[in-house]
Formats: sequence, structure tokens, C-alpha cells
Amino acid sequence: MDDMALIAKFEQITGAAAIDVVRDDDGDRIIVVVRAKQLGRAIGKGGERVRAASEVFGRTVDVVEMAETVEEFVKSALAPARVEEVKIVKQRDGSKVASVTVKNEDRGIAIGREGRNVARARILVKRHFDLSNVVIA
Repeated sequence: MDDMALIAKFEQITGAAAIDVVRDDDGDRIIVVVRAKQLGRAIGKGGERVRAASEVFGRTVDVVEMAETVEEFVKSALAPARVEEVKIVKQRDGSKVASVTVKNEDRGIAIGREGRNVARARILVKRHFDLSNVVIA
């Protein structure tokens, strides 16, 4: 399915308004960015809606809530890890990197199995906020 068809099908299944969809073939998943305040609707009670979308698409569906600032978006992309601070650091080459501090006990959650969660954050901040990287400090 093309991206617009994926968004339309996701919205039909969940009732949540989607802004963007990313096919992450490396992670064998689909990442959907939903409008602010639509995360609960997209996931559904006990995860039923996002699970239904995963079954229809034949791969895992990750849902991330859009935010107005890059800092809030990084927090959303790394959820459910508890992010303490996000600093945007300008590199010598002019690129920008999000340096993220998370609660010590949530470090593994922020990184995810095989780096999946931090990879999701990297993909999304490149697309939506023109940052070159996300680093868990």
C-alpha cells in the first residue's frame, strides 16, 4: 500500500487522525505519527486498536504523538521511557543532535531491544524537525 492508503486504513481502524506514516523495513514495522491528543484513541483500550492495525498491516505498528516542539516530540518518540531532559546541540558541521537524558532505570526502555526505540526517534526527528541524530546521554 502507498503511504496515503496506509494512513487512510489506519484512521479507519483506529478512529485517530494520522499525520505521517513511515515504513521501517529494518525494524519490520510501520510507524504512525498521530495528531496531538489522539494517542489514546489510536492505541485503544488495552491496545486493541493498534493491535488490530498490526494484524491488518501484517507487521508491528508503533504510534507516536505529534508535538509542537522538537523536545516534546523526542519525549513522545521515546515513550514510555521517562525523559528528564532534551537538549538540542548544534554540531561543528552545522547539523543538530538531540541529546536526551532519561531516568536511569528507563535507559533500556529508551534504547529498546536492538536499539529499536531510539531508531524510531531518529527516523522521526529527521523527517519532522531536521535533526541528524538522537543520542541517549
